Amino acid sequence: MRWRWVPTDAAQINALGEGIRMSYQPDGMSARQSPRLLDLVRDAIRRLHYSYRTEQSYIHWIKRFIYLHGKRHPAEMGAVEVTAFVTHLAKERSVASATQNQALSSLLFLYGHVLAQPLPWMDGIDRAKTPVKVPVVLTREEVRAMLAQLEGTKWLMAGLLYGGGLRLRECLKLRVKDVDFGYKQITVRDGKGSKDRVTMLPAALVEPLRQHLVRVKRLHERDLEEGYGAVEVPFAIERKYPKAPRDWGWQYVFPSIKRSTDPRTGVIRRHHVFDSVLPRALSAAARAAGVVKPVGSHTLRHSFATHLLQSGYDIRTVQELLGHSDVSTTMVYTHVLNKGGQGVRSPLDFGDPTPPLPARDVAAEYRVLAARSQGLNAGRTRSGIGSLPERASGRSM
Repeated sequence: MRWRWVPTDAAQINALGEGIRMSYQPDGMSARQSPRLLDLVRDAIRRLHYSYRTEQSYIHWIKRFIYLHGKRHPAEMGAVEVTAFVTHLAKERSVASATQNQALSSLLFLYGHVLAQPLPWMDGIDRAKTPVKVPVVLTREEVRAMLAQLEGTKWLMAGLLYGGGLRLRECLKLRVKDVDFGYKQITVRDGKGSKDRVTMLPAALVEPLRQHLVRVKRLHERDLEEGYGAVEVPFAIERKYPKAPRDWGWQYVFPSIKRSTDPRTGVIRRHHVFDSVLPRALSAAARAAGVVKPVGSHTLRHSFATHLLQSGYDIRTVQELLGHSDVSTTMVYTHVLNKGGQGVRSPLDFGDPTPPLPARDVAAEYRVLAARSQGLNAGRTRSGIGSLPERASGRSM
């Protein structure tokens, strides 16, 4: 069997960009029978166990790349087109450096894992330099004021983010079996980098979380009575343990209020709370509490780490609670320790006998300077020299 590149005609591409077919076509197979390019991209992503959000992102950028170059097949393009696409994002769309690198990674995946093309020219494409930013950290008073504006499930989720250092997705994907009330700890499964870790369950949330799970269990029992109740489980667990999707321990701690269709399998089931629910609630709570700092779900995680370090806990302990692979990542939270920039006291705050700076009346000082300037210009006019503006513009004499 011999394989050759067979790009489809642009007229076969539908509005969603799904019509571009795979360039591999064996002898005896028509172009219509060959698999579509984006379907093979999805297959490669799922074969490597990438997340669904990564799949959505890669598909989005590959479509954008194809549309920018007139719906040409990626097999016909190379370094010139990729560079033009990245430049278009930076200059015309003004995207951030992280977004630009994400688009470039999606094309690298396309050519390396789907088209199986050698990529020596990829080494010559420069990635955007990501700026180093200081994380936004709330004070303890700001956190308390903001949490006071929340209630119900949103308050409980925000409490876990701040009290346990969870990421947003880790909180949303939390299962009932991973909450240990006896040891007051939470096991985070499949966190960032596909790593598990153990973090604390705040004592203040134990009883509210118990009551919340009682309500969730009633909801699960009602789903079972209606013929549903099966939740998504990772990989092949459902084949090995057929009853696992309906087991109480596998249910989400924060389920959605309504059932929906799984985008990958088409099965109707109850997923976890939607991703945007908590960030919107946090933004509204920050405004109501008078917090002017930009607040997101990750801000509570930043505050969790910083407040633990301020309380004297070892940085290695905080590193394990956060799930960081390298302690240098955790050290970014030391920027607010000892107060002030880099923990350095300003010389203006030293305890020397230097008298305090007097209060300045800037408006009065400006009026004095203006009067002096007018008097100087009038004297120059009487002597025939000309005013300062006239000399500056070359119109004197």
